[in-house]
Amino acid sequence: MKIIVSGGGTGGHIYPALTLIDAIKSKCPDADFLYVGTEKGLESDIVPKAGINFIALKLEGGFERRFTLENISRAANALWSVKRAGDIVKDFKPNAVVGTGGYVCGPILLAASLMKVPTLIQEQNAVAGVTNKILSKFVNKIAVGTRDALKNFPPGKTTYTGNPIRKEVLAAKRADGLREFNFTDDKPIVLISGGSRGARSINDAMIDVLKSEAGKNSAQFLHVTGKGEFDSVIKRLANLDAPNIKVVPYLYNMPQAMAMADLAIFRAGATGLAELTARGVPAILIPYPFAAENHQEFNARALVEAGAARMILNKDLTAPLLQKNLDELLASPQTLKDMAKASLSLGKPDAADEIADIILSLI
Repeated sequence: MKIIVSGGGTGGHIYPALTLIDAIKSKCPDADFLYVGTEKGLESDIVPKAGINFIALKLEGGFERRFTLENISRAANALWSVKRAGDIVKDFKPNAVVGTGGYVCGPILLAASLMKVPTLIQEQNAVAGVTNKILSKFVNKIAVGTRDALKNFPPGKTTYTGNPIRKEVLAAKRADGLREFNFTDDKPIVLISGGSRGARSINDAMIDVLKSEAGKNSAQFLHVTGKGEFDSVIKRLANLDAPNIKVVPYLYNMPQAMAMADLAIFRAGATGLAELTARGVPAILIPYPFAAENHQEFNARALVEAGAARMILNKDLTAPLLQKNLDELLASPQTLKDMAKASLSLGKPDAADEIADIILSLI
């Protein structure tokens, strides 16, 4: 059995794809996979390291709403990519093709659909992306990560499954995180991350928060800045010597960090929220304001309405406001406990297996 998987640009599209591959492999160990992504996206580095065959399409998104030479070039690349995608499907002869989001999915899923190869797209966000909205007219099945997304797609072929979650996230124990990061179990632990690339606005607000918390020493903080922001943050935190605060550029062991966290300060990307809810971690969410269709704010609102999170809009984010929310939550263990329970109720830990079953049912 052969399956093409496509998804690219950010970790939010790539990691669900890799999780689905693992879920299918657990059911069909002999399955052969080909990953189709972009040259410049994170997938060109992450996927080969995972031991999966990778092919890159030369394709760029972000068409401007006016006539420009750049748009002409991008349109030409898009047309070439559809032809190239058709050649890939012909050569690999897949039994199914799966897309997890990002504009790179467009050519390969469209080509497969036109060639009558069974297809599925997985939409992580509460508001569907443009590529998936277009593809929904052609593909056989659609799996959505949130109930709110159901209204974006044809009901006859759409299933609410939740978003795929890495097994490592579910398997990690609190003790693993405490040992990994040298934290203690007697004080609450706050995990801060702005996503796979970091978030400058969150980092800026956290500078004063961390300086304040270093003096209190009443909670422990693991702040993930993003590689591009790390040097700047460290420079502004110069001479901050506090055993309760750790600042790192990137985490390859995020599952262990989530397992020990009592509270998270996060963006509102779908994959991160799926992992937080699977673990039952309450959160202060700061949606990325420039996400397509403002989908991160809609993602966050679903958790806020369920009582699992608080939300601060990026335009309102300041160190004092973040500190106020942090102080209120850390001062009320019962509130955190209630939020954790609400978060866990939203989790879909079996999403990857459910989606894998849908894919296999098409073959």
